[in-house]
Amino acid sequence: MLYHTAIFDLDGTLLDTLQDLADSTNYALSLHHLPPRTVEEVRQFVGNGVGLLIHRAVPEGTAEELEGQVLRDFRAHYLLNMENRTAPYPGVLDLLDALRAASVRTAVVSNKFDGAVKGLCQNYFGQRVEAAIGESQGVARKPAPDTVFRALTELGQAPEGAVYVGDSDVDILTAKNAGLPCIAVSWGFRSRAFLEANGARVIADTMQELEQLLLGRKS
Repeated sequence: MLYHTAIFDLDGTLLDTLQDLADSTNYALSLHHLPPRTVEEVRQFVGNGVGLLIHRAVPEGTAEELEGQVLRDFRAHYLLNMENRTAPYPGVLDLLDALRAASVRTAVVSNKFDGAVKGLCQNYFGQRVEAAIGESQGVARKPAPDTVFRALTELGQAPEGAVYVGDSDVDILTAKNAGLPCIAVSWGFRSRAFLEANGARVIADTMQELEQLLLGRKS
């Protein structure tokens, strides 16, 4: 076993949430007669919290008050529709089971709002994920290391021997700021070339490669 704790990003790493995020974005935009965004546009907008997602999705120059209304409508719609087309990436549950069998502690740290993170983790992973932390007031979101340290505290684990796993430049920087090694995954919302250009040194292209990197053995 290489690590005692694995902390994961959620969207684009463990769960494919893109279509539900795009649907809720476009629902909120449509309520205010704003133009829709493509799924590929939404793919590029996610990763820094839903506030920035909506800021990027509304037309440039949109009034702050209107943007706030779109954000509120997005949150309300997403909480009710976040499991319509979302699913774990193939092999995720087997990976989490293998980590649990090897006594590796697990947590999710995401810039998605906290209620959604906890709900999705409970519904899709159950006890496979021991701590789930999202964006909330008073705690700096990624790439600040605060939520990573909160996860380690909840698990009762030290940073030494922990690893962060994610699919974006934000995740790479989060790991750096927390002083943790980072494993980037190429099946999520950013390409392998993008990850390499943003400093990724270790990249897993498959769930089997990720398991080997985490456990130090072939799956």
